Amino acid sequence: MDSLIAAAGRALAIGDALAALKLVALRDDPPALALRGIAMAQLGEYPRARELLRRAARGFGTREALARARCVVAEAEVALAMRELCGSPRALAEAAAALDMRADRANALQARLIALRRLLLLGHLDAARSALAELDTSSLPPALAAVAELAAAELALRSLHTAAALAALDRAAEAARRARVPALLAEVNDARAALDRCAARRVHAGHEQPLRLAEVETLLASGALVVDACRRGLRGGERWQPLARRPVLFALLRALAQGWPGDVDRNALIAQVFRTRSPDETHRARLRVEIGRLRRLVAPLAQIEASAQGFVLTPREGRTVAVLMPPFDGEQASLLALLADGAAWSTSALALALGDSQRTVQRALVELQAAAQVRAVGRARAQRWLAPPLVGFTTILLLPATLPPG
Repeated sequence: MDSLIAAAGRALAIGDALAALKLVALRDDPPALALRGIAMAQLGEYPRARELLRRAARGFGTREALARARCVVAEAEVALAMRELCGSPRALAEAAAALDMRADRANALQARLIALRRLLLLGHLDAARSALAELDTSSLPPALAAVAELAAAELALRSLHTAAALAALDRAAEAARRARVPALLAEVNDARAALDRCAARRVHAGHEQPLRLAEVETLLASGALVVDACRRGLRGGERWQPLARRPVLFALLRALAQGWPGDVDRNALIAQVFRTRSPDETHRARLRVEIGRLRRLVAPLAQIEASAQGFVLTPREGRTVAVLMPPFDGEQASLLALLADGAAWSTSALALALGDSQRTVQRALVELQAAAQVRAVGRARAQRWLAPPLVGFTTILLLPATLPPG
């Protein structure tokens, strides 16, 4: 390794991309192309970074398997930053194995951390938890230790374990200070700030109470019957009844919970759930059918009884009822939550993360664009979607596949 390549590598290790480019900008040999690609990635020029890394990998060829594997890992990180989540993770796994065989432990761990962060973005929390448990994080370089602790903190936050998240963030901050990488320290500070922002609203009798993540965790652990509009389900003690795929039933349940401890008029339920102001006998018949379905689903946690005017929700075991609403209104809350990270997402990646069809996501994006809540950059297959940060709110509870604590 010549002195310019070594100096550029040291500059990139501390996040000084411009200094690295000054050293290798005019060179086209594979090591210089790889370093230029990493520098462009640090500057946010992801398409150019990916092109340079691919050229470097081709230049190294099969004879220099170690250098080629490092390029594959760097390109995977660029793809993650570009929110291109549809590709197969096989190449990254093979690169990690090749790095392990050649005793490059740091880059092998970097590859596994990229795979872990991809799982978190997709909401595969059980798989992410298993991947994190398998990581050997002893004697890591400080920068990688900070990234690993940030991943642990995000997993804890997504699972609503705020004490574990705070401990991981403290470890991440210490590692970031030792690494002397300002971008890492800023990321830790942003994650810590999420704990002090409004994460949800508790709604009752027309009044709203903003809740932070720790307060949401306390509410869910209190034993109350919680109708969770962030994750579309019903929580009572250790029992969780998901209703995300039953929107009509969830709308009925939420209306009944908001009217608790009183009953809710039949016509009011029809107007709110079926979106009509002129109910007829067909609407009343459908209401009876849907109430019957809801009764069967929530029977272990609550009863739904008919009254003279409508229906009333009666929790079992004398529980109180709480309605947990997202921190901001809107049907596309989960979509906005994903876009709020400031990255540019493709519609295919959004559809994969949300578990919806690409066409459904495209329709939602068009509606949000008309309301000036998101904007598109690029065209055709290169089109990406951006949204301004949701200042004052944390979107942890709205991210896909967030699990109830247990």
